[in-house]
Amino acid sequence: MAKILVTGGTGYIGSHTAVELINKGYEVVIVDNLSNSNIDVLNGIEKITGVRPAFENIDCVDYVSMDRMFEKYNDIDAIIHFAAFKAVGESVEKPLLYYRNNLVSLINLLQLMPMHKVNNIVFSSSCTVYGQPDILPVVESAPIKPAASPYGNTKQIGEEIIHDTIYANQGYQSIILRYFNPIGAHASAEIGELPNGVPNNLLPFVTQTAIGLRKQLSVFGNDYNTPDGSCIRDYIHVVDLAKAHVIAVERMLKKLTKSRIETFNLGTGIGLSVLEIIDTFEKVTGVKVPHKIVGRRDGDIEKVWADPTYANDVLGWVATESVEETLRSAWAWEQNLAQRTKPE
Repeated sequence: MAKILVTGGTGYIGSHTAVELINKGYEVVIVDNLSNSNIDVLNGIEKITGVRPAFENIDCVDYVSMDRMFEKYNDIDAIIHFAAFKAVGESVEKPLLYYRNNLVSLINLLQLMPMHKVNNIVFSSSCTVYGQPDILPVVESAPIKPAASPYGNTKQIGEEIIHDTIYANQGYQSIILRYFNPIGAHASAEIGELPNGVPNNLLPFVTQTAIGLRKQLSVFGNDYNTPDGSCIRDYIHVVDLAKAHVIAVERMLKKLTKSRIETFNLGTGIGLSVLEIIDTFEKVTGVKVPHKIVGRRDGDIEKVWADPTYANDVLGWVATESVEETLRSAWAWEQNLAQRTKPE
């Protein structure tokens, strides 16, 4: 079976994708520098699948170490590139950190691919490339707006780098997946979202507040042009998202792609506000989430949700998990984590 390199594979989406790949019989090699993840994630992957993937503690920005990694695993068939910094607010404060990390890591991979005869790469992109769309739901052909944050800009530039590189190198192909907002955890509660330090994403902050790790949740703005004034996003179960990556890899390996670069939106097609997510979480778990309204956060888009029709039709992929079940899975993961870390 084919061997797949998963950069950022101990991270949130990467670990769930590693599970789905292994369950489909693929051999997985994970590269991660553990800057925003934990080595214990490998235990979770192994518990779920019965297989412990190969792991290399490497920063993808380190060209020499990445070159050695490709020499060690010299028969990689495809890359799924997750490794990147992803916090919108932090990117506004530390733009150069984001440009260096997110772009140099990608450039290194694209330079090393032809040297090591790797022809296929799936790129982890984002709905942030659309900025604030003129028309909702947003389709893949929607205009790419000026980025609202350095993070969003790294995804736009990353897509441009891929386009230029793939078309300059005959025989190489890429599938670009534009995520909306992944939430939830694996049904086993063995892996889930566990950022180092204070979470930047909504759901881990919701669950950490619900369990008492955080005093209260900040809702950034209630004066947006939305029904309840809070931002609207398209929240997708992380396992649904992970399965799309397996389909994308299979599509390239079986040479089913219609062009050398294909781009797909991965979302549910349903927009939910921050306050709706909090309210739904409280209803499905019976646990209150203390929260307060604070000022808007730099770089945030008012509202965005996907039109996933193209991915549904071409990839044969559909997001199947309800938001209620997704929130339950996130809460089960948080509770399991609390049990693991409870003092003896």
